[in-house]
Amino acid sequence: MLGMLGFDDLPHDPIMLGGALSIVGGGLAVIILITFLKKWTWLYREWLTSLDPKKIGVMYIIVALVMLLRGLGDAVMLRAHQALASGEAQGFLSSDHFQQVFTAHGTIMIFFVAMGLMFGLINLVLPLQLGARDVAFPFLNSVSFWLFFMGMALINVSLVVGEFAAAGWLSYPPLSGIEYSPGVGVDYWIWALQISGVGSLLSGINFIVTILKMRAPGMKLMDMPIFAWSVFGAMLLVIFAFPILTATLGMLSLDRLLGMHFFTSDMGGNPMMYINLIWAWGHPEVYILILPAFGIFSEIVATFARKKLFGYTSMVAAIMAIAFFSYVVWLHHFFTMGAGANVNAFFGITTMIIAIPTGVKVFNWLFTMYRGRVKFTSPMYWFLGFIVTFTIGGMTGMLHAVPAIDFQMHNSLFLVAHFHNMIIGGVVFGFMAGLTYWFPKIFGFTLHEGLGKAAAWCWIIGFVGAFGPLYILGIMGATRRLDHYDASLGWQGLFIVAGIGLMIMMLGAGLQALQLLVSIIQRKKNRDTTGDPWNGRTLEWSVPSPAPSYNFAITPVIRGRDAFWDMKHDKNYPKNKFEPFHLPKNSPFGLLIAFASFLMCFALIWHIWWLLIVGTLALLALLIVRFADEDTEILITKEVVAREQKGVV
Repeated sequence: MLGMLGFDDLPHDPIMLGGALSIVGGGLAVIILITFLKKWTWLYREWLTSLDPKKIGVMYIIVALVMLLRGLGDAVMLRAHQALASGEAQGFLSSDHFQQVFTAHGTIMIFFVAMGLMFGLINLVLPLQLGARDVAFPFLNSVSFWLFFMGMALINVSLVVGEFAAAGWLSYPPLSGIEYSPGVGVDYWIWALQISGVGSLLSGINFIVTILKMRAPGMKLMDMPIFAWSVFGAMLLVIFAFPILTATLGMLSLDRLLGMHFFTSDMGGNPMMYINLIWAWGHPEVYILILPAFGIFSEIVATFARKKLFGYTSMVAAIMAIAFFSYVVWLHHFFTMGAGANVNAFFGITTMIIAIPTGVKVFNWLFTMYRGRVKFTSPMYWFLGFIVTFTIGGMTGMLHAVPAIDFQMHNSLFLVAHFHNMIIGGVVFGFMAGLTYWFPKIFGFTLHEGLGKAAAWCWIIGFVGAFGPLYILGIMGATRRLDHYDASLGWQGLFIVAGIGLMIMMLGAGLQALQLLVSIIQRKKNRDTTGDPWNGRTLEWSVPSPAPSYNFAITPVIRGRDAFWDMKHDKNYPKNKFEPFHLPKNSPFGLLIAFASFLMCFALIWHIWWLLIVGTLALLALLIVRFADEDTEILITKEVVAREQKGVV
């Protein structure tokens, strides 16, 4: 009745048992706390069923930050083990467990931290910047989030029941095939990514339509803030790249479930096809994450330099050039796979070309700061740390663009350090800057500046300490996924330094948690009464803080690129009159549809066929009922707006 699931699939190893207990204990603690505070009705009505993009954005960010803590915990385990596993010492993780932690760390940080922070910030800011009251498809937005949430849940369920993949965060065959990974770990990986990937694709469609169709009157495409342009470029990549991931994971699952031979070495299959497909998605994915971070830095630098962004048109061109070239560089991830000199040369050259528009953006930010009245706030600290770390990462990336050098560095810790330069020094620093910058707009009070700056310093210094040694170790021959090494190689000291650097980064994360706690305690003192604590330039700062559910009671009229700046300094700026409008009603169907999808995925992982049928029928029934419901909107009148502004609604 339970398919392959049995008591033997519960955790027995002490470390895995500790992880399972932490997941179960944490979940029970949250449930008990909500029950004790009698907040279930409020939680259901205000959050779980909400179609407000700002609340959905907050939920994305909460999930992403929780998973960041787990991802950092996995990283500490990996580095601590490597620091100890030298010579006769074997460390504290088994080889298989080390590979599971390695796979989980990469999967969580890319799919459930970086993607979650990105979609969270887009939901919070994009409609406000466009002068829109909502996204184009509010219900689809809810479904997207809850699919993301259920993918995260599958990752964590693998800690409690079964195991996780040990084939690396991209799970290359034949290692991820049924012959070498007969357990359920790879299936957990496949379906967690599949379900969250569908949510990402739906979000990509939603945000592109929002940008094209929901802009305020008078806002031309070339009047949009750079953040909106960066989202547009990233979402174009999403709708072209994520179907590739969906198809690739589908074929790998068919290989495992039904004995197909898409990616086997016999019966007409080809493992190299998997490598091509996964990186045809994987390299655009890097730019899906980094482009919104570029947009965030563009907004921050212009605000705190007190100047218009230098080279707006070239910035837009650079975003679209990066989006295009990100599709013609995927093969540089496997120069060593024997594609041939001509193919390697083509992809090496295109990899070097993509550095040009990226360099344009860096110089534009620096020129924006030049002769500006720069105010060194905590978001600017994140930006300056990004400039240093990202530039180093870009230069080491250019080394990998040369096939002859890549032959030496491929699969080494040098490559791991370069990748983290891009993802942490670029993506994470960017999203942390964005969270700090837009926090008062969403919650109505500013974050503690002193603790924010201290956290940024810890992340920057810790990052250099954690990944600088990895460049050296890579040159010395240390490879990724290394769970033991000979003491005579002299690597242990560098692994210890890397571990210390990681602990400094953990201190930075702790300071951010303290920053949030202190800011909540002092929120009355730090309340943002003006709605514009940074003296911003763009439209999101024109509404009260926290932003109301409808964003704009009166639809703004846009005239130029710095709409809010012009509104503040031009008394004759044109205005619209209030007109009643509709907003979508809250709906539980997004959560229910995603839960039915979760049941289907869990059933496929464990071969519980009756549960698969139940989940499929439930999904179909929910879709039919939802789309048959015509009463999905509520009318917002002047009286409703007045009551909400007084805090009644």
